This record gives sequence, C-alpha cells and structure tokens, in this order.
Amino acid sequence: MLEYAEEMRKVAFSFKNPLIVSHYDCDGIAARAIVEYAFRKEWKKYRASSIKKLDDKAIEKLRKENEIIFLDLGSGNEIVNELKDVLIIDHHQPARIEKPQINPWMFGMDGGSEVSSSGVASIVFGVRRDLAIVGALGDMQYPFESMNRYIVENGKQMGEVEEEHDITLYGRHSRPLHAFLAYSDEPYIPTVSYNEENAIKLLDEIGIEAKNGGRWRTYSDLDPSEKKRLVSALAGIMIEYEKDVGELVGEVYSLPKYDKESIMYDAREFSTMLNACGRHKAPDVGVEAALENKAAYEKAEKLLRMHKNAIRDGIVFARDNIVNLGRFYFIDGRKKIYEGIIGIVCGMVMRVSYEIPIIGISESEEGGIKVSSRGNRKMLEKGLNLGGVMKVAAEEVGGIGGGHHLAAGAEIPKDRINEFLLVVGEELKKL
Repeated sequence: MLEYAEEMRKVAFSFKNPLIVSHYDCDGIAARAIVEYAFRKEWKKYRASSIKKLDDKAIEKLRKENEIIFLDLGSGNEIVNELKDVLIIDHHQPARIEKPQINPWMFGMDGGSEVSSSGVASIVFGVRRDLAIVGALGDMQYPFESMNRYIVENGKQMGEVEEEHDITLYGRHSRPLHAFLAYSDEPYIPTVSYNEENAIKLLDEIGIEAKNGGRWRTYSDLDPSEKKRLVSALAGIMIEYEKDVGELVGEVYSLPKYDKESIMYDAREFSTMLNACGRHKAPDVGVEAALENKAAYEKAEKLLRMHKNAIRDGIVFARDNIVNLGRFYFIDGRKKIYEGIIGIVCGMVMRVSYEIPIIGISESEEGGIKVSSRGNRKMLEKGLNLGGVMKVAAEEVGGIGGGHHLAAGAEIPKDRINEFLLVVGEELKKL
C-alpha cells in the first residue's frame, strides 16, 4: 500500500486544477484538510467542496468536471467510471471501479477498523499524521491497530503526535472540572453527563477541589492520586449502568502543532469539533479551522456548542422513547432528533450488554427518512454486518444504504418505513 500510495500521489499532482470532493463528516473533512495542505505546500491549484453523499444525482452535477479527487467517497458508486479524470482516496468497501483509486480493501485491510480515508490521504501525500488520527477517531476506529498504528508511530517520530494512557473524556486540558464531567458524552456517564449539579456533587463526595484560589481546575491540573479517585468513581457509575468501562481509559492523543488551550490540542476533542462542522452544514469552516485559520476556529467552537446541546436533547429523548422490536431496538426520532446526529445518539444509547443493535430514524432534508444503526463488539463476534443489512433493506424499498459492520445508515422513502423495518428484522434473523 505504501508503494502504491506514491503512484497515487503522482496522479493527484498531475492534475492541473482538480475539484477535491470529500464527505462531510469528520473523516472526510480531515482528509480534505490533509489534501488541501499538500496542494498548498506544493503551490498547486485546486478547488474543494464537501457533500453529504455521492449518489447518482451528485455525480450528474460533477460530469462537467475534468479532474476530480474523491475523499471518503467514490468507491461504492460505479457511475464514477463515467466521469473524466478521477482519483479516489477512500476506505469503504469498493464496487467495480475502473478509475485510479487507493483503498485499504485492495490490500487485504479492513477499512472499517484499520485505516480511515484521512489516514489513506496522509499516506498518499506524506503529511499531517495528526489530522489522520483525528479522522480515524471521528470514524470510531479505536483502539488503533494495523495501518492506524503505523500512522500514530510515524506521527510520534515526526513530532506531530503525543500518546499517553489516560482518561478519554472530552476536555482534559481545556475544560473546568465540573464542565469536563457534566458535558462528557464520549463516553456517556449516566447521572453525570449533562448534569452539572451531579458533577459538582461527585467531586465533593470524592474529596476533589473544583477550584484552586478562585480559578477552576482542569483534569490536567489534578495530581495522580486525584486522577485515580476520579477515574475509579466514574468506573463505578458505568458498571452500575452496564456501560462499557473500557471506553473510560485508554490511549489519548495530543497534537503539539496546535495551541494547548484550544479544542484542537486533543485529538478526540478535535474530531468532535470537525464532526459538528459537517453535521451543521459548515464543512468548509472545519477544514479552515484544521488549517489554523483563527476566524474559522472561532466559528467551529460555536458550532460545537450547538452540536453538543442537540446531542444532549437527543439522548434524553431516545432514552425515554427507545422500543424493543425483538430483533433490534428502535428510536423514532422524527420531529425530535436532527438527522445529522441520529447516528451519534444511537451510538451513545447503545450499551455493552445489549444483544441486539439499535436502529434510529429521523427526517432527512430531502423529504425522506434518514436511518442510522449501531451495534457493539459482542454483536460483531456473532457476525453482525449492519452495512450489509442497511444496503439490502434500503434497496428493497427503493432507497440506498451501506456502511461498516457496527455503524451504518440508509436513506429511504418516508412512506416505506414499515417495509424497511420488516426487511431489517428478516436480515438480522439470519445471524
């Protein structure tokens, strides 16, 4: 793959003025930032945009383009073969594509867990391993293995990445302790997440001062014994509520290139910010923030706050309205949960003890239904492939679907929800 990446870099730089087209999620935005960085570094012309999906309608709009570089898109739609000069940098399972492309599946690797599109882009252009790690985290490719692990080690050698074993909650360096606990949803801490009063109460119960001389302390300000007490207390809560304690502590990544006080210093926080930009129709803001545009970063911060509030409200609704339909849990988020976060909400409601996946629906901007599905590692061991399930069920009702084994989605007509859910049930019955 590393050897082939050099050939693909030559293809990319042979283009005179390509249109770079990326997916609008964190991984797609990170991949786009990497490629834009590489083109700027070489003083080469390009144009760029991010889109929600590469369906037949989107491809029709691209037919007039002479040169296109697809990022986190392109491998799954054979109509790209009808376009002019194309290069595909992707990690989704490929269809019969005749255009130049680089994809981990071509080399016997699982694109759902071993490397993301931003990782592939970083390998192709030999730059920005830090952004590759951000993209991989955004695509839930954690813990890192295979090519992702190679990128981490390479990034450490280049001084772009620092790795340590610590708590994985959001805001280790940037958030006051009470906010660090109360506004954490990766992982979600029952009774503490989105509850400042309980967060402050917990700190008091375990004897940790939230302030020092009138200034709010951060997690990074705590001494080792305080950190240990806090992690133990949070682990106890997660065990009580059957959440995966393994999500609480693990390898965490800091990015020295960015200001230590900024959201972008912590790779996990950075990934959430880029995801917020994409989900709220501002992928360009995410790209420019990643490339250290100060004004764009300030806009991205605001989008992140809005994103977090929407997720909080979505989790509360989902928790109170989840229904067990036998083969899967179902969340009807229409009128209640924005389509851009329905998948995130499903992931946060999922428990490690669940034996069946979660399917959530929301209204899409196009007037149809957006479907998101999530599973856990236990289901993967039993052979679950939600990407395959979503594809079959969506096509059965005139929609489109696909994705990864434990995280997948679909777009279906709004009047065929029941038929879709019946097919999903039948497909899951085959496991």
